[in-house]
Amino acid sequence: MRKIVLAAAAAATLGFVGSAAAQQPIIIKFSHVVAEVTPKGQAALKFKEEAEKLLPGKVKVEVYPNSQLFGDGKEMEALALGDVQFIAPSLSKFDKFTKQIQVFDLPFLFDDMKAVDKFQSSPVGKKLLTSMESKGYLGVAYWHNGLKQLSANKPLIVPEDAKGLKFRVQASDVLAAQFQQLGANPQKLAFSEVYQALQLGTVDGQENTWSNAYSQKFHEVQKEFTESNHGVIDYMVVTNAKWWNGLPADIKAGLQKAMDAATEKNNEVAEKLNADAKAKIGTTSKINQLTPEQRAKWKKAMEPVWAKFEGAIGKDVIDAALKSSGS
Repeated sequence: MRKIVLAAAAAATLGFVGSAAAQQPIIIKFSHVVAEVTPKGQAALKFKEEAEKLLPGKVKVEVYPNSQLFGDGKEMEALALGDVQFIAPSLSKFDKFTKQIQVFDLPFLFDDMKAVDKFQSSPVGKKLLTSMESKGYLGVAYWHNGLKQLSANKPLIVPEDAKGLKFRVQASDVLAAQFQQLGANPQKLAFSEVYQALQLGTVDGQENTWSNAYSQKFHEVQKEFTESNHGVIDYMVVTNAKWWNGLPADIKAGLQKAMDAATEKNNEVAEKLNADAKAKIGTTSKINQLTPEQRAKWKKAMEPVWAKFEGAIGKDVIDAALKSSGS
């Protein structure tokens, strides 16, 4: 009888432990490389807020900004290994997994952010979100940052002004080709290394959105900015496809709803933050405005890059992007 009682007690204890373990929230780590004041930073915090509100006790979201957990050179590997559950890299980081994503790096392809939004919402744009699923990565949202501007310690008014300068670029063959087309020297560097590289003269200039440039204090080491609006820096929020597909239906639905709210938040604040950052940068650095004729020269100088990557990206993808701009 004593053995039966002990066995029953042990079973009850194990049942209690199992029940308690089952009730433990799913820990979701969201790692990114920029400051919390940027659109991406605010959107990640919004995702945490909404996910924990929609799934109380079921999930706990931990947000790690400013490369605290992984830098942009390691985060894709970390996601594949399951060390994080969400990252939001720049679209340029995905070209090694699908060449079609390089469409976003082509210079002067989109007229404005409305055109970018229209393309991302199109069937072709949505298809790009799932284009890496066979490799283990699943896109769940696009997040806007903004249009790219050029900076250096000399005015960049015409394409010839860039010749011979060293520009930091993300790890993208298209962006490297963009500056090579101008006779400049692209240098691939992690985002967290850019300020020091500019300060030490390892690179002469960079391209980024106003909000990224201000949050990283590039204006402290760059005297001249040019409002070129020549490209877009947007992000794709990606997760581990196996992890996502293995989630219970209610958890997945709640996380997707939270992601939709975060996307809306991101896109609302991106425009305002860029406008505010531009104004602040203008108090310490000169901002050069291009005339329509000058901008046309930059576009013409870089258009050969479109043809160079058309075979890898696909003419249909480029045409869909051009259609979004009304071209």
